[in-house]
Amino acid sequence: MSDLFKKRLERLKQMKESANRRSNLYSDISKINNKDTGRSLGALNRASAPGKKLQKLGFIMLWVPEPTGVTVAVGAPMILAGRYLDKVYNGATLKDIGSHTNEAISTIKNFKGHMSPS
Repeated sequence: MSDLFKKRLERLKQMKESANRRSNLYSDISKINNKDTGRSLGALNRASAPGKKLQKLGFIMLWVPEPTGVTVAVGAPMILAGRYLDKVYNGATLKDIGSHTNEAISTIKNFKGHMSPS
């Protein structure tokens, strides 16, 4: 009879611990959900690439027919500035980070596979 009560008591203790862990997890998740976190994650999801936009605008201005040649004089530096921004500015998104991480993991797995004795 006492074994039955001990088993029941042990099971209740496990259920209490599980409920505690779950409530702690939910409270931690609710702390993450604020405006600043949402804004920074949104910026990572839709990072802009100003270099590419500047290059496109420069090419458009370069090919616009205009008698004075002002657009040609403005378009070429815009193309160069866009290329420079592409090299300097990091426009990586979460999708890019995930794909690079997957590539790195597969490379590590391949390396480990080649290093293990067959």
